Amino acid sequence: MTEQAGLDCLIQEAARRLSEGQLVAFPTETVYGLGADAENPAALAALYAAKGRPANHPVIVHLAPEADLTYWAASVPAAAQQLIDVFWPGPLTLILPRAPHIPAAVSGGQDSVGIRCPAHPVAQALLRAFARRKPHGQGGVAAPSANKFGQVSPTQASHVRQEFPELDEAALMVLEGGDAEVGIESTILDLSRLASGVGPVLLRPGHISAKQIAEVLGTMPGQPDLAAPRVSGSLKAHYAPHTPVCLLSREQLRQADLARTGRVAAIVMGAPPSFSVPGVDWVLAPAEPVAYAHGLYALLRELDKGGYGLIAVEQPPQDAAWQAVNDRLGRAAAARH
Repeated sequence: MTEQAGLDCLIQEAARRLSEGQLVAFPTETVYGLGADAENPAALAALYAAKGRPANHPVIVHLAPEADLTYWAASVPAAAQQLIDVFWPGPLTLILPRAPHIPAAVSGGQDSVGIRCPAHPVAQALLRAFARRKPHGQGGVAAPSANKFGQVSPTQASHVRQEFPELDEAALMVLEGGDAEVGIESTILDLSRLASGVGPVLLRPGHISAKQIAEVLGTMPGQPDLAAPRVSGSLKAHYAPHTPVCLLSREQLRQADLARTGRVAAIVMGAPPSFSVPGVDWVLAPAEPVAYAHGLYALLRELDKGGYGLIAVEQPPQDAAWQAVNDRLGRAAAARH
């Protein structure tokens, strides 16, 4: 059997499991997702239970490129189609009004739904195979990141297996797909309130920037407001390793009494500092935002196993290019305990 034939068999098996209400982890270009049939309430309940995810915290529905969005959304505004034409398949999630027959569980009980079309070829093959098993070909897979709730998202299949040691292969199938290309979760844009004059609103920054969205729509997305839909990754504390994280400037790294917490790993950009700090191990990260994002979660997971008392992170620049990275680091640091 060729490698491709073997992969095709695994994808068919994964699609069968999804159709029977089981969980399947699979690669996307952002991070690995933990998938369940988005129209099966029992499967969704199992997904939430496996992650330890609060029932009111929505998940994103992943669709094949040819999926009919009007099946999932009560309306698909022109702005959504403009963005789809440019960015799908890709790391952009759109929040739209939820069609009445779609389970409210995927949206944490809200009347909106988050949908995206991933670019990873394994994800697309799985979504197509699953859709063929569903009535009218409308298979959607609810897939938050394949990790316990609030923890660091996985960017490799091995991360998923480490995250769920209590689930054997019979309980959780993990499709291999190499390292995630982007490395952080998708951009989330709210278009669910356009009819009432609100939006577009950027609810989570990601690889696709606000500037890129504005170039398509002709208007810069707004910031989240109190009435914005709840979405994945929007809690103040999220994306956190078990080891506490703090953000410091390079000068603060020099002056802070970091060693009081025990051994410290300090992630710095570009070149290591010209000074040394007792008890601190310098860890180099790229000084370019796309490369930094690509390796961030894998690095945090590696350091989390290093026996450190603290992970200190040099604060990246505060410009728009670093918005998504700063968002993830800020939420990781907010979980410090």
